[in-house]
Amino acid sequence: MVRSSIANVPIKKVTASDIIDTNDVLAAEEPMEIRLDYRSSGKRIVKSISVTMRTPGHDFDLATGFLYTEGIITSAADIVSVKHASEQNDNVVQVTLNDTVQPDISRLERNFYTTSSCGVCGKASIEAVFAACNILDIKDELRFIAATIYTLPDILRAHQDVFQHTGGLHACALFDTAGSLVLTREDVGRHNALDKLIGEALHKNMLPLNSHLLLLSGRASFELLQKAAMAGIKMVAAVGAPSSLAVQMAEEWGITLIGFLRGERFNIYSAPERVVM
Repeated sequence: MVRSSIANVPIKKVTASDIIDTNDVLAAEEPMEIRLDYRSSGKRIVKSISVTMRTPGHDFDLATGFLYTEGIITSAADIVSVKHASEQNDNVVQVTLNDTVQPDISRLERNFYTTSSCGVCGKASIEAVFAACNILDIKDELRFIAATIYTLPDILRAHQDVFQHTGGLHACALFDTAGSLVLTREDVGRHNALDKLIGEALHKNMLPLNSHLLLLSGRASFELLQKAAMAGIKMVAAVGAPSSLAVQMAEEWGITLIGFLRGERFNIYSAPERVVM
C-alpha cells in the first residue's frame, strides 16, 4: 500500500456572494514510526526509536537521514537493510544495522537540543551540541557568486511538485557552484525534508556535502543548522529569517549563513568570504 503525498478533501468555499461545495488539495500528513533492528549483548533487538509526522514519500531516505543526523549511524555501510515492517503498513520503517554497529540509543533519549523552542542559548549550548553531534570539520575553498545565489529560489520553486498543488510544504535543495540543482526534497516538516535529502545523499555516497549550498524554503532554525553541519554542509541559504541561535551556531562552526534571500538581495550572517561578486 503506497501512500500519496497529497490528499483531496471536500470543503465549502465561501465567497462574497455564495457558499459552494468543492474539493481542495492538501499536503498529506501521516505518522511514520522508525524501528531499529540491532545486535546487543549477543541478541537481536528491535526497538521503536521515533515517530514523526511526515508527508509520505522517500520514507527510507527519511529514516536513514534521521539516524545519521542523530548520530546513531556514521555511514551507509552501517545499514544492512531498510524496509517497511509489513506489506500492509508502510507507515512503519525498520532499519537493520550490521552486527558490528553498537548504536547509542540513549543519545535519542537525552537529546535536549532538537527544537528552537527548547530554550537553549549561548556558547556553552553550542559547544554541547557540537560535541554530541561529532560535526565534520573539513577544510574547503567553496565560493558562490552572488548572482548565482539570486537564481536559486526560483529553481527550487519550479521543482516543488507537491507545493504547486497544495502550497503547504517546506522544501530544501542542494546546489553546486554553477547553480545547478543536485537534490531536492519536500515535507510538511522542515526537519523531515532535510533528513530526506541527507538520507538520499548518504545512500549515494555524496557525504560530506562541503562543495554544495543548501537552500531552505523557509527560515533557518537551530535544528536545521545542526543537521546541515552533520552532513558537512558549509553554506546554508534561507528564503526566510535565521534564528539567533542558528547564527551563533553558524559562526561557531564556520558555516556561511544567508537569510532573507529574495530577488537580488540577501543578508550574510556568518563566514561572508564564501560569497563573491
